[in-house]
Amino acid sequence: MKILVVGGGGREHAIIKKLKENPQVETVYAVPGNGGIAEDAVCMPEIGAKELDRIVAFAKEQSVDFVVVAPDDPLALGCVDKLHEAGIPCFGPDAKAARIESSKVFSKNLMKKYGIPTAKYEIFSDPAKALDYLKTADYPIVIKADGLALGKGVLIPTSYEEAVDAIRSIMEDKVFGASGNTVVIEEFLTGPEVSVLAFTDGTAIAPMVSSMDHKRAGDGDTGLNTGGMGTVAPNPYYTEDIAKVCMKEIFLPTLAAMREEGCPFKGCLYFGLMLTPNGPKVIEYNCRFGDPETQVVLPLLKTDLLTVMQAVENETLSELNVEWHEGAAACVILASGGYPGSYAKGKEITIPALPQDVICYHAGDKLEGRTLVTSGGRVLGITATAATLGQALEKAYAAAETVQFEGKYMRHDIGRRALAVLGEK
Repeated sequence: MKILVVGGGGREHAIIKKLKENPQVETVYAVPGNGGIAEDAVCMPEIGAKELDRIVAFAKEQSVDFVVVAPDDPLALGCVDKLHEAGIPCFGPDAKAARIESSKVFSKNLMKKYGIPTAKYEIFSDPAKALDYLKTADYPIVIKADGLALGKGVLIPTSYEEAVDAIRSIMEDKVFGASGNTVVIEEFLTGPEVSVLAFTDGTAIAPMVSSMDHKRAGDGDTGLNTGGMGTVAPNPYYTEDIAKVCMKEIFLPTLAAMREEGCPFKGCLYFGLMLTPNGPKVIEYNCRFGDPETQVVLPLLKTDLLTVMQAVENETLSELNVEWHEGAAACVILASGGYPGSYAKGKEITIPALPQDVICYHAGDKLEGRTLVTSGGRVLGITATAATLGQALEKAYAAAETVQFEGKYMRHDIGRRALAVLGEK
């Protein structure tokens, strides 16, 4: 079989490596891919992930059998719709279903209409009305740009003055472009955060192993928000009892709501949850695999990934028993110094041979001739699996120390909160 994966980051590398475990897979193409992905796939750097017509044309030219559309932008733009129009089987939601991520207004209104637990909120398209609302709000408060913003469109002001600055930067200065024309202002929820990705064919659902992301740039959850500095799985806060509550009150109701709205969701649905004192609530939905959650979840998947994805496409997921390995996984992100602010590029990367249970996922690098160099903020994800989370973290950090590039930066406390919950060191 010939497979095409749309995207070029660490998440896509994790998907590609897992798909290659299927002996039927002969060739994997990546559009655009990156320097490290080139070891596992035929990369097409000249085709952008948002160039939908070129993606479809390439898939037809190469007689691709199955396409995985991984990033949010091409999903929201209708990449799956165009592939289906061309008769090409693929994994991912169509544009109507992808609105669950591409429009915060759509998702919040969906939850309100169908009684899915989430934070209280107000919606504003007029900056003056938003600023007026802030005068009577409680702080901290959460302000979200309505549209896609590379995972950075959420601000959490702790005071009225900070909130005013946030509204002005989003709605007037357009720091997130047109995505900030409308904002959602939410109450601030407290409690442990949990990420749960789930395979779904629109009716049946198979949740993946839970995970814990670390968004802040610095140790101790300090510094600016990033796309994610590391992850661990499973998340110890997510117990079997909480999973049952989430299935009954959030997961199944969300799928039913999407069907009722005429936009059934097929693909990977990401539930960003807050375990509040009043029960689990939805912070956000994503219409695709999370990054870097994918890098710890997929290594624990026992069932063949392509088989699962085909069952989603064919709406036969209920006939498949999706199984997971015991144990834990940990991912440490190696970033360019200065990220998520400005950072240098083009720094040579040296990666030694890694142990069998450690994987290096490539996110922000490219090839200059035969030399691998940095090209992004988050450069590599070093993931290890083991019987316990403590062992997985030890292996991941030991491997991370051996990888070298000028300006390499990482957090040193990934998984520390999870270990405390587990009673591990």
